[in-house]
Amino acid sequence: MVAVKGPAATEDQKASEKTTKRVTSAEMARHCGEGDVWVAVQGKVYDVTAWLPHHPGGDLPLLSLAGQDVTDAFVAYHPASAWRVLDRYRVATLSDYAVSEVSRDYRRLVAEFAKAGLFDRKGHGCAASLCAMAALLAGAIWLLVAGNCVAGISIGWWKRNHNAHHIACNSLDHDPDVQHMPLFAVSPRLFASITSAFYRRAMRFDAAARFLVSYQHWTFYPVMCVARVNLFAQSLLLLLAADTRTRVPGRLAELAGVAVFWVWYPWLVSRLPGGVHEHAAFVLLSFAVTGIQHVQFCLNHFSAGTYTYVGRPRGDDWFQKQTRGTLDVACPPWMDWFHGGLQFQVEHHLFPRLPRCHLRRVAPL
Repeated sequence: MVAVKGPAATEDQKASEKTTKRVTSAEMARHCGEGDVWVAVQGKVYDVTAWLPHHPGGDLPLLSLAGQDVTDAFVAYHPASAWRVLDRYRVATLSDYAVSEVSRDYRRLVAEFAKAGLFDRKGHGCAASLCAMAALLAGAIWLLVAGNCVAGISIGWWKRNHNAHHIACNSLDHDPDVQHMPLFAVSPRLFASITSAFYRRAMRFDAAARFLVSYQHWTFYPVMCVARVNLFAQSLLLLLAADTRTRVPGRLAELAGVAVFWVWYPWLVSRLPGGVHEHAAFVLLSFAVTGIQHVQFCLNHFSAGTYTYVGRPRGDDWFQKQTRGTLDVACPPWMDWFHGGLQFQVEHHLFPRLPRCHLRRVAPL
């Protein structure tokens, strides 16, 4: 047999080395810095350092779980097409790879749902919704493609916040959705002024926090009625931040989109019948309606268990953290629209790619 030489032989040799090189979990764990990020999926080890700035979910999930097996999280968040991207980053095989019974059961459920087509979007439903919205917005159809323009909330902020919440659900030091000091404290452990890994600052339990938390049982619902204001503020704080580590891709475009919102929304309110009092009532009422979901999210998570990580989130207890940090809110089917289907928070966290219309169907399983 004639030996293959040249570039083809070199590529084959590199591919063979990636397949045969074996590392332990301890060795992989050393690759957990911003300039050296390795992860493992189903026993295969990948160097995703170069992928960080291109990851559709942002760099935060990869940095949070760097140096660990991330199979369950990868299965939860990625469609079949994402598996093809992995091969180009493979560097080794995990020699001590093992699967817990809990993870095995979870992956079996995901496979069954995929086989049943539950992860598939129903095209006719999406088309009907888009047609209805297009008819309502008529000449302003462009608003449909720019969430910043429609809601005044940064898509980049939402993605960063949402992914951090899902990766470390109900972690007092890593999950921004349970970090509401000085207004609310969801655990006595917050009285120790722990540091937020997400905001990169201490959440101090000072005199102001002590006073406000003492009355949180009275202020909770009023604050929920205007909680949307915090989303506006957090969006602007992130977009205007000088810290390059949290710099949002397309920042200027997002700022322009938010600026558009603050042009058309006040103009719309000013054109409504009535005077200042009626306009203020409209704004407060619209915020209070969205407060239904804010209350629901708090019930979903504040009522569940919280915990603190020592160091970064772990990849080997992802399933357990999702189930322990979430609760479902029971309600009749006709209320699904008001909750956006997200009252099934356990199912949403375990199967985030599952269309919301299927969450009620899989809940009994």
